[in-house]
Amino acid sequence: QVQLVESGGGLVQAGGSLRLSCAASGRTFSMYRMGWFRQAPGKERKFVAAITWSGGSTDYADSVKGRFTISRDNAKNTVYLQMGSLEPEDTAVYYCAAETFGSMSYAYWGQGTQVTVSS
Repeated sequence: QVQLVESGGGLVQAGGSLRLSCAASGRTFSMYRMGWFRQAPGKERKFVAAITWSGGSTDYADSVKGRFTISRDNAKNTVYLQMGSLEPEDTAVYYCAAETFGSMSYAYWGQGTQVTVSS
């Protein structure tokens, strides 16, 4: 089992920045990749960014490329999402997720953290 706890959400004005954190615990040695997803009110959950735990390879949704940066600190078992040039359309609940070796999917999810961008 892997437990994930997000933090860092809040209210920010358009154009501002925010950094989300996701702390992992439990069987962290089994993690292959960690990702960030978001879900706006009335919409489906969508992929935002992902990073492999060992090599640090990253992937981003087109909507956030150049504005968001995902990173990880293996020693702290924490993944970050630095968000810049925020837009009201970025308003959503942001979820952290973990994919373990051999699972082929994100099996573990955090509780989510709200990000609200005001215009």
